[in-house]
Amino acid sequence: MTAQVSGTIGKNDRTEAQTLARTAAATQAVLDVMARLRTPGAGCPWDLEQSFATIAPYTIEEAYEVADAIERADMSALKEELGDLLFQVAFHARMAEEAGSFDFADVAQALADKMIERHPHVFGSPPISGEVEAGSPSGIGANRNHDGRTAEQQTAAWETMKAEKRAANGASLLDDVPMALPALMRAEKLTKRAARINFDWPSSTEVLAKLDEELAELKDAEASGDQDHIAEEMGDLLFVMANLARKLKVDPEEALRRANAKFTGRFQHIERRLAEMGRTGPQPLDEMEALWVEAKGVERGT
Repeated sequence: MTAQVSGTIGKNDRTEAQTLARTAAATQAVLDVMARLRTPGAGCPWDLEQSFATIAPYTIEEAYEVADAIERADMSALKEELGDLLFQVAFHARMAEEAGSFDFADVAQALADKMIERHPHVFGSPPISGEVEAGSPSGIGANRNHDGRTAEQQTAAWETMKAEKRAANGASLLDDVPMALPALMRAEKLTKRAARINFDWPSSTEVLAKLDEELAELKDAEASGDQDHIAEEMGDLLFVMANLARKLKVDPEEALRRANAKFTGRFQHIERRLAEMGRTGPQPLDEMEALWVEAKGVERGT
């Protein structure tokens, strides 16, 4: 097995060749570990039992843990969580290699090719897969043909490129919006895609009116007592909320994360205050409401 690689990035005397060698060795170490874990008779029984489907939830979980480390501005945790996420990539690639589909190198090369293709303003004409440019160990030129596009203009160019590929393949505009995304995020992305062909409300005013309509329908469903109908109308209401967030240029997932954090902080204030009073278990709602208001005052510094 490849020896463990140590050290940190950023030493002034490290040459490009040393950096490339270190990166290659560290990557190979990960792949060697993954191969050993999946070796029949010598590997880990749990790892050997896994499939793409059983590992997928862990991949999603690791991505969220990366986001959490970023939210907490914890660089040490971020390094660890990025490693865990990379291991998920290695795991899926190893299983694909065993099935004869592709391997880790194919994944990395496809990624590089795609990024070069999507950044012609930086790299110029996309190279043929695997082609190495003279003087560039990675096969990537240095900032060629920068055309002065803004980030917004480049995003629009990316979307146009992807739309052309979808059209060429006869795919729906919505086909590649991942099913596994959190439902609120997927709803926002679906409405964003639909808006590309003008299937969209002109402004947030119309969406707010639709929100009132859906809320009224939810109230009617509740009155009916039909749980399936209630769930359907609740879904419609949430979908409109995601669309409203898009129109207001608000990330619905981020907004809800902030609301969750705010609720957690206020509720924990209630718990602390009750503990100070020596009280546990269910409490009168009006007293807890008063502590909730107190928590809001603490947040505001009043």
